[in-house]
Amino acid sequence: MKATVFTEPGKVEIKEIEKPSLQTPKDALIKVVRACVCGSDLWWFRGIGDRKHGGQVGHEAIGVVEEVGADVKEIKVGDFVIVPFTNGCGKCVNCRAGYDGNCIAKDRRDVTGYQAEYINYNQADGGLVKIPGKPEDYTEDQLKDLLTLSDVMATGYHAAASALVKEGDTVAVIGDGAVGLSAVIAAKLRGAKKIISLSHHEDRAQLAREFGATDIVSSRGDQAVKDVLALTEDGAGADAVLECVGAESAIEQAGQIAHAGAIIGRVGVPQKEPSANSLLWKNVGLRGGLASVTTYDKQVLLDAVLKGEIHPGKVFTQSYKLDDVQQAYEAMDQRKAIKAMLVID
Repeated sequence: MKATVFTEPGKVEIKEIEKPSLQTPKDALIKVVRACVCGSDLWWFRGIGDRKHGGQVGHEAIGVVEEVGADVKEIKVGDFVIVPFTNGCGKCVNCRAGYDGNCIAKDRRDVTGYQAEYINYNQADGGLVKIPGKPEDYTEDQLKDLLTLSDVMATGYHAAASALVKEGDTVAVIGDGAVGLSAVIAAKLRGAKKIISLSHHEDRAQLAREFGATDIVSSRGDQAVKDVLALTEDGAGADAVLECVGAESAIEQAGQIAHAGAIIGRVGVPQKEPSANSLLWKNVGLRGGLASVTTYDKQVLLDAVLKGEIHPGKVFTQSYKLDDVQQAYEAMDQRKAIKAMLVID
């Protein structure tokens, strides 16, 4: 089969490798229909984060189940499924609490290599999310919406859920990538009255407005802090801040624009662990981590997509064939695409 392999910083390539086979009775083999490039992939593509050279990459996909292990009872051959980047067992204490991204099942193994024609997915019953019907029942735009549920839409929702966004809140969103834009959708879904998007790019700001942002702050640094505070009650700060970047400066900024008692929902992948000491003096909380993809999809997000209430797939501004994956990465790296989708025939 064809699979995307990381060669060196700035370069990925398609290689012909052996098609995966089931490794455990809890696995499912999935024929990938759509995959994509994530903003977190750019850390190692740019040479900032560590990644083993020669290894498969990718962690977002939708596809059709081709084979299941003997212990897989809920997922059937032929099912059209969301393939989350997480793979919780659904039964351990963390999964039962709704944090499937932090599954502690002893027989669980991490899954990667989604930018390929096939995926062998572990913990199929606990992790995969069934989509009604077949891929051909959906338009291309609907497939894009569904694909976001494998990561970015669920991650954006996790930021809002971690920050306890509720009806009537004023919410500030730091980051205008696919996750930040999804966080805008999530804040609106949870009833936020005012949503402030910190965005420096007009195309992304326009999409943020379409997704529900009521205000755009395009300034930077200290001026951005002043501009956000001016939009909040008594200039005290937001009820919740959704941090979707991961940089140390983003956490610091989040603390500056949150009012006392607010919570920062943190989902940006950090390359350096920031200090949270400054938050102590404002009584500001910091929560977040790996998204509970399966939990959110089953509880809220899949239904919202199927009903046409949200359209997170609009973050896919460029599409490529799998053979053109290098171009997809370059488009993301050079900000020519908010998010790049891979069409796999």
